[in-house]
Amino acid sequence: MNVETLIIGAGAAGMMAAAHAGPGVLVVDHAKAPGEKIRISGGGRCNFTNLHASPANFISQNKHFCKSALGRYTQWDFISLVDRHRIAWHEKTLGQLFCDTSARDVTAMLRGEMDRAGAALWLQAEVGDINHDGRNFHVSITHDGARKSVQASNLVVASGGKSIPKMGATGLGYRIAEQFGIPVIAPRPGLVPLTFSDDRFKPLAGVAAPAHVTAGGTGFDEAILFTHRGLSGPAVLQASSYWQDGATITINLNPNGTLYTVLRDQRQTAGRKALTTVLSQHLPTRLVDHLAAQFHLTSNLADHGDAALQDVCGKLQAWTLTPTGSEGYRTAEVTLGGVDTNALSSKTMGAKSVPGLYFIGECVDVTGWLGGYNFQWAWSSGWAAGQAIQQKR
Repeated sequence: MNVETLIIGAGAAGMMAAAHAGPGVLVVDHAKAPGEKIRISGGGRCNFTNLHASPANFISQNKHFCKSALGRYTQWDFISLVDRHRIAWHEKTLGQLFCDTSARDVTAMLRGEMDRAGAALWLQAEVGDINHDGRNFHVSITHDGARKSVQASNLVVASGGKSIPKMGATGLGYRIAEQFGIPVIAPRPGLVPLTFSDDRFKPLAGVAAPAHVTAGGTGFDEAILFTHRGLSGPAVLQASSYWQDGATITINLNPNGTLYTVLRDQRQTAGRKALTTVLSQHLPTRLVDHLAAQFHLTSNLADHGDAALQDVCGKLQAWTLTPTGSEGYRTAEVTLGGVDTNALSSKTMGAKSVPGLYFIGECVDVTGWLGGYNFQWAWSSGWAAGQAIQQKR
């Protein structure tokens, strides 16, 4: 079978590329349905982009690489596409956009765009050997119980990363890159809960609090959530992408910086109350009880002078912890690292050393923050590769 373009992966990036690459496109995926990560994202509502998406919201060995694609296909372009398909949406916190009804609306929209472009889709298809004869790619694919050989002028790898393996995630994209001599930045889980081997937070499981969490010099203001195995919540997930094994994280439990003034004022009216009792008006009681011994939260509020209150607040603003690990790919929302961007064109997403070979989406060393940024990278990188292929004709 001869096609112009073979796309491996019917996820967000792969379907986007298929909609823009012109005629003669075949998309293959091992799953039973396209867009499986789209379906489960955002609690089934798909956080499909972010109003504030910019290159500053992405992590990469080359922080400049994502600028071209993000600048040429923006969040506003995707919002316009959603609006044309009359998909109702709403903004939640921090510019995060969600479907009003279902994430399936986004998948249906992309399938419609693929159909309009004439792209074919093979599901429950397994990719085997991949070869290149200097001009075309020859790919062995098992589909409908038969092994088929597909010849393609262009090969687009949109197979994602290693996150959420129960959905079939593998390192296929990295193996393809390495086969063609393209370097891969070591992958690791991102946007993932952090764990502690001593189960220290097990008694706090379910407790949440606003905080500023810092890892690797980058901090985030959102909620933290204590779990049986460690820490989660948006602020921790964000910081996890900047955390390295063995490093510390810092939690500021007084992110708005007003606690000292509030406690000093309360000392006049509630001085006879235990410090822990007063702190429990501002922080979860179970968390205050957990910190009482470590931070010496003893005696009554009136027994603490200004310097002592400043010391207490200082400790609450600089709680330093050393996670022993993370929950890994099992619960990670994304994969950090991936195909080295130095080997790719930032304009086309094409491999510099192998004409016709493209890498897009999560398998590339570009990882977004929590909140719709990774989908925007999928749309932008998929569009960039699709446009480049179409313009080659």
